Amino acid sequence: MTKEDAGIVDDRYNKRAGAVSRGAALGIVGAVLGMSALVGRRNAPDRTHPGIRRWYRRLDKPRFTPPDAAFGAVWPTLEIALAVGGYRLLRHAPAPTRNAALGLWFANSAMVGGWTELFFRHKRLEASAIASGAMIVTGAGLAATAARVDRPAAALTIPFVAWVTFATVLAERIRRDNPG
Repeated sequence: MTKEDAGIVDDRYNKRAGAVSRGAALGIVGAVLGMSALVGRRNAPDRTHPGIRRWYRRLDKPRFTPPDAAFGAVWPTLEIALAVGGYRLLRHAPAPTRNAALGLWFANSAMVGGWTELFFRHKRLEASAIASGAMIVTGAGLAATAARVDRPAAALTIPFVAWVTFATVLAERIRRDNPG
């Protein structure tokens, strides 16, 4: 099997036959980021959602909970890094490994929004802790699979996996400390 058959290609990925065009890749990434932003905005515990904000502020949270502003800085940075990685993957020629990495990229992008729905909108602390743990698995899978296609795309996933690992510990602790 050649490197290309295995989905391993070099930095000339944008020259590969069958790769998504730059414009289409930007459109796909923009749509994914836009949907994530809309779902996140819909569930934000800020002044525009006073009920969600009151509920979140009343939760018993551990001392290691970052300030609210940290979440507002970290998540957009992580999502942009994932978007750049997704763009890079889209620019590779279709191959089983590249397609698997893209599937995991789409899944993780959707799961971020799904987590905010579970936690903030539906107040399902146990389900959101489980979903957060699942993102560790799918995020690590994305990093490992993407590494076989595009190492920079894989590297851009590592901060997401690290943060989601921390977020899972935090979500589980909040679930434990706020029964019912």
